[in-house]
Amino acid sequence: MTNTPLVSIIIPVFNSEKYLADTITSALLQTWTNIEIIIVDDSSTDRSLNIARQFNDDRIRVFEQKNKGASAARNRGLAEAKGEYIQFLDADDVLNNVKIEAQVRLLAGKDDAIANCATVNFFDRTDPYNIQPFHDWYRQGSTDTADFLVKLYGGALIGPEYGGMIGVHAWLCPKTTIDRAGKWNEELTTDDDGEFFCRVVLAARRIVYSDQAVCYYRKYTKTKSLSAVNDNRANQSLLTATDLKAKYLLEKTSGTNAKLALARLYHENAVSFYPASLALTRESERKMKQLIPEFTVRPFKSGITGGLSKLISWKGVKILQYLKTRLLA
Repeated sequence: MTNTPLVSIIIPVFNSEKYLADTITSALLQTWTNIEIIIVDDSSTDRSLNIARQFNDDRIRVFEQKNKGASAARNRGLAEAKGEYIQFLDADDVLNNVKIEAQVRLLAGKDDAIANCATVNFFDRTDPYNIQPFHDWYRQGSTDTADFLVKLYGGALIGPEYGGMIGVHAWLCPKTTIDRAGKWNEELTTDDDGEFFCRVVLAARRIVYSDQAVCYYRKYTKTKSLSAVNDNRANQSLLTATDLKAKYLLEKTSGTNAKLALARLYHENAVSFYPASLALTRESERKMKQLIPEFTVRPFKSGITGGLSKLISWKGVKILQYLKTRLLA
């Protein structure tokens, strides 16, 4: 490995004209200058492709592909990448300017490690750089990657401080680790990132954390699409991704905590699927019970919804929420 390894920043793009320039700029402003930026346009119908091509920097390479989805675009980026490290970056998110340098320096001489950092969630039309990052429990790093996933998936069932959300772009990974983990699963439309990074984490032997690096994940004040709630295909993808994560993790550890963490994921699936996908709700509950027979679905434990769920069950509350969402759409 050279003293200044090349880092490949892979940006999948689909109809991202509103924020793409900000995303590319955050990549170009990295203090680690030995980078290549690989932009893969997934048949955008807006000005995204033109915006990508307007940047006059020889570190940027732009590719086009027929519409195949973000996972296929990322796989194209991996095929084109020449870097020793891979940085994934979605087309509406940004990085602080020391993100890559801080993590590259942490990974130097640690070919068995991957790096992560704090993820700051910010809403559209706000300045993310003014938000102070919170350093969660995984700040301590890990030398047991299976245990790391158990804590991430299990949340408060494993310990009060665990759980949380780690952005796709929080990670910086050696290309060799990604090669061991395998490509993005192009059959998945939802939780493709969770399934992919489950494999990447388990392909590594340790995780290191940078206090200086920060990634910023854009959220929206208005949900992008009601179809995300009602789309049976998306729900099936989420269940399939959970099945795959369960398979990978149980191959590494079959302890009670691992089963408890996975039962929690199936619990979350059952709640999110109902009432739009009844068969998938039942399947999620069945798999939850296979792991932990005494595990029960209780999503609403306090407040108005908690009181309602005691009267009409959690499924009754979900039906009311579902009908309200449809009426307001």
